[in-house]
Amino acid sequence: MAQAADFQGTSASPARRWLRRTGVLLAGAPLLAGLLQLPASPSADAVERTAVADATGSKTVDVSLDSLSPSVPSDGDTFTVSGRITNKGKQSVTDAQVGLRVGPTMNGRSSIDTAAKNNPYAGTEVGGSFVQDFAKLEPGVQQSFSLSVPVDELELGADGVYQLGVTLTGETAAQPYERILGIERTFLPWQPDAAETKTRTTYLWPLISTPHMTAETGSNEQQTPVFKDDDLAAELGPGGRLQQLLTLGKELDVTWVIDPDLLASVVAMTSGYEIQTSAETTTAGTHQEVAKQWLAELEKAVEGKEVIALPFADPDLASLAHKGTKVAGSLSHLKDATEVAATTVESILHVTPSTDYAWPANGAIDPSIVKVATSAGADTVISRSDSLKETGGLSYTPSAARPIGGGTTAVVADARLSTAFQGDMAVAGNTTLAVQKFLAQTLMITLQQPGRQRSIVVAPQRMPSASQAQTMAQALTALQGGNWSQSAELSAATETKPDPGATTRVPSEYPPSLRKQELPPETFERIEITQRKLNKFRVILTRESRVVTPFGRALNRAMSASWRGREAEEVVYRSGVETYIDDLTKQVALIEKSEAKLSGRSATIPITVQNNLVQGVDHLVLRLTSEQPSRLRIGERAYREQRVEVSGGHSESVKFTANGRANGRYAVTAQLYTEDRQPYGRPITFEVSVTEITPTVMLVIAGGVLLLVLAGFRMYTQRKRAVARQAGQGLDDGAEDEAEDGREAAFPSESGTASDAESGLASPVKSGADDPEQPSDPSPDTAPESTDPSDTGERVDR
Repeated sequence: MAQAADFQGTSASPARRWLRRTGVLLAGAPLLAGLLQLPASPSADAVERTAVADATGSKTVDVSLDSLSPSVPSDGDTFTVSGRITNKGKQSVTDAQVGLRVGPTMNGRSSIDTAAKNNPYAGTEVGGSFVQDFAKLEPGVQQSFSLSVPVDELELGADGVYQLGVTLTGETAAQPYERILGIERTFLPWQPDAAETKTRTTYLWPLISTPHMTAETGSNEQQTPVFKDDDLAAELGPGGRLQQLLTLGKELDVTWVIDPDLLASVVAMTSGYEIQTSAETTTAGTHQEVAKQWLAELEKAVEGKEVIALPFADPDLASLAHKGTKVAGSLSHLKDATEVAATTVESILHVTPSTDYAWPANGAIDPSIVKVATSAGADTVISRSDSLKETGGLSYTPSAARPIGGGTTAVVADARLSTAFQGDMAVAGNTTLAVQKFLAQTLMITLQQPGRQRSIVVAPQRMPSASQAQTMAQALTALQGGNWSQSAELSAATETKPDPGATTRVPSEYPPSLRKQELPPETFERIEITQRKLNKFRVILTRESRVVTPFGRALNRAMSASWRGREAEEVVYRSGVETYIDDLTKQVALIEKSEAKLSGRSATIPITVQNNLVQGVDHLVLRLTSEQPSRLRIGERAYREQRVEVSGGHSESVKFTANGRANGRYAVTAQLYTEDRQPYGRPITFEVSVTEITPTVMLVIAGGVLLLVLAGFRMYTQRKRAVARQAGQGLDDGAEDEAEDGREAAFPSESGTASDAESGLASPVKSGADDPEQPSDPSPDTAPESTDPSDTGERVDR
């Protein structure tokens, strides 16, 4: 009620207010006698109730505070408030004036929350000329204002948090009198001198992103990494979220909290990477220099600073505790993610990180989460005060460290401060209010127990946006320049002696709103199935690390806390990992075989193993099994095995001896096995046709072969005679006759016998009409008594 009474007409100048009041009195003088006869005038409460009704119009004009400078004023400063006003009503506002009001100090942290939520009080207007006039505000039109007031004029008294209000007063045609038409409230921390005992404040500065790398690598010797998108490059580039966090964080006293997966992904980008454009195709990434520059700056930023390494890919500890522990092997993934965290950060940033901390989503814990969080080696759990709530009735905010049993410490981050920047910080008005409220809360913590030093921890959202990071940095810069707080590392806050009255009991229930965001049981079930497939595949590889490492990291990413609220994307990523291991496994397979024929008692059956991987495979056994071993045996048994080794990109033919016992068609199955007798890949089945060969068939075949040999010999002798005859045609007739006479004298013929000069054979040739003629034989001589030449080829007896 006092608020409304204080609002009415207080923004006008003193002369203007006097004229209005005088006019009201003169106008009411003729009615004075009548009024005296009326019932008593309304009480002060009634007047205030009427004023309150009028004050409901304070939302007519929207007042936004874009900046307060300085956020934490000191003696001698000039305090400047800038912002914008927008007429949201349907009528023009005339005689408008923007002024500044200062209220009393707040009396506790809860009162700050109430004031921020309910806007209950504006305070007393700062007098003098520290106002800005606007003759007219048209509906929907936005205008800027700026008020500068010496701090001494604010009449701030004792140390504390003051309410600060910026109001717009004016008139409308419907209500032609001065009243507050718009107001915005904020907080002004006032601590001009250093506090007797400063609060130690630890601020966690998270460098965490969503999973970007897949399990897939390029089909080359370099194993080029494949990213599911190029969003990480946008975060690392100018103005990007991670670029802003790095640029701002290196100027602040903070504790860096880093996901090793982010570092590994950025390193993978520096030497060349590919981006998935579809299920079958990729394109080359082009932001190598952006990644290199970001890593170089980060290495300098963390030098000499405390670095906390989360388990690789920041696994969702709550989901694992509630849904994953029932699946065999799930906890082993957490242990693996923890073990690889330190080596990843150290090898990239050249600092030794701490891996003693587990950070569940939103700092919410229950006994099962604590058990899982510490199972991989962490001995400290980062919780939050809205989970580990105070029940002891303390009148002050206790230090963050709490022993919760079993040698485990809970570092309880302050919920109010940790959630201070979760809104839309892209709006300047939201930023200004968030910064001032954050500063007010930290000062109030110190004022609760001025002589008791306490350590508080601030654990903001895991992945702040660029605007949120800028607001966080603005608030921290102001806090670190204030007189009531000093920066501290997380390890120092952990080692602080706990307050005796602080709560140490872990809550038994988990918030239902957070449980709805957890990963489903199917996630952990499919991860375990994929792991079994990987285990079967890795044993046949000659360089298994080329597959085990990228798949192991991909399975860690599949259980990341960043999938909360993104179930569809999580399913796509996880399914992609499992599909890829299936595809790789199929690259080592048996080639389909058609029917084989066995003509005889035994023969060789070849089976081909194809390896389309880049690396070679070994430790495989190929088994060939006869379905009817009594009729067809592989060697001397029903089956036979041979070890298989195939180089990358090649195939190998493995030969088996088969023995047929009877004619027929028999099924044979070929199957690959690992050395531990686990089937590998899909078997192939084909038929072997056995045909028995009899002795009669063998004689027929032998006779045929003999005829072929004789025919070949006859062709050879005919060809040789033809060559000799062609050579003899080069002699002249006389020489030929003399040579012929000489041959006859040396080899006289008997009973019509001729010499076979060409063949060099001297055996006689029998005459007779039935003797067959050969085309290559020379024409025989005729008898002397015959005067007629004999026909060609005619043989004449002598």
